[in-house]
Amino acid sequence: MARKRRWEFIGVGVALAVVAGFLVVQGTRSPEQRAEGTSAVTTTPSPQAAPKQPPPWMRKLRPGERPPQFVLFSFDGAGSHDHWQEFLPLARRVNAHFSGFLSGIYMLTDDQRTAYVGPGHLPGKASIGFGGSADEVRTRINDLNTAIDQGNEIGTHYNGHFCHGAEPSVGRWSAAQWNDELDQFFAFVDRGRQQGLKVDPATIKGGRTPCLEGRWDQLLPTLAARGMDYDTSQVSDGLAWPTTQYGVWEFAMPSVRVPGLHYKKTIMMDYNFWYSLNKAKEEPARAPEFTKIVLETYERAYDAAFNGNRAPMVVGNHFNTWSGGAFLAATQQFMGETCAKPDTVCATYSEVIEWLKLQDPAVLDSFRKLPNAQVAGQA
Repeated sequence: MARKRRWEFIGVGVALAVVAGFLVVQGTRSPEQRAEGTSAVTTTPSPQAAPKQPPPWMRKLRPGERPPQFVLFSFDGAGSHDHWQEFLPLARRVNAHFSGFLSGIYMLTDDQRTAYVGPGHLPGKASIGFGGSADEVRTRINDLNTAIDQGNEIGTHYNGHFCHGAEPSVGRWSAAQWNDELDQFFAFVDRGRQQGLKVDPATIKGGRTPCLEGRWDQLLPTLAARGMDYDTSQVSDGLAWPTTQYGVWEFAMPSVRVPGLHYKKTIMMDYNFWYSLNKAKEEPARAPEFTKIVLETYERAYDAAFNGNRAPMVVGNHFNTWSGGAFLAATQQFMGETCAKPDTVCATYSEVIEWLKLQDPAVLDSFRKLPNAQVAGQA
């Protein structure tokens, strides 16, 4: 099965299964470390904005021209007020857009939890927390609205986060079960819209599965049938150009060598770094060490792609404070130092897809034939 091969490939054993259990504990507090003392904020409709001109890079490449180096920052869950407040000003400062993959049940207050019935699960059961209080849900809605106003994208991280071990897990779901999960996700988005959420369901075009699990022959045709454009849950060896599978774009999470781990390969996602570094143990005193290792990995992966195949660089994260916030600190530093570089565009998945559709298919095929970008080091 695809999931088994992927776990063998990344070499972290039960890492992705462990995260489901860990998120249960985190979820008892909040979506991604719920902020203390959050309160309701009134949402004021923004005035009608004038149509924006497309950015200079949004065009067909000239013959022989190299593509921009795209960097796609994305955050699973997208529920933490504190972390929205950290990344939104940073992204605005460096002219970056990013993608937040919303867990739909964050639109439900804790006392509304039974409104969710995960496929094959009991009402109100999930492997992560629900939305907290009514004030916290309203604050989250305002954060999402601000993100949209700044040009960022909201996608789906589905709902219950049922990874391997929380059966029936998403790695076993059929197309009918994925449709059930997505029907509920969009119903929860509609609940949010009734409270002022400005996210148009028609703009939710893709997302990432819990723990990168799924039967792609069941999920991807389901996304295509619903008019969705992309997934970013599979894994590639190095940085690869996106392909189309079952009618949707697949932006694979890259597995790269990590200099601080004797160049052992790890999926370039915060939790996978953490598990590889110390088996996902809370060691906040080691935060500076971990931040340095992850930042160096990002920098080397960027250089490998920029000087090589120019494949879009997928950077996956959660809004978290794992090991003293080491992994978000690395992401913040990398976003701050990279997004303003020449020939570099920090964009959403949908923006990159718009660019891809402008290109000659033969040119894209030629990019895919280039060797995947690899972090140099010991094999």
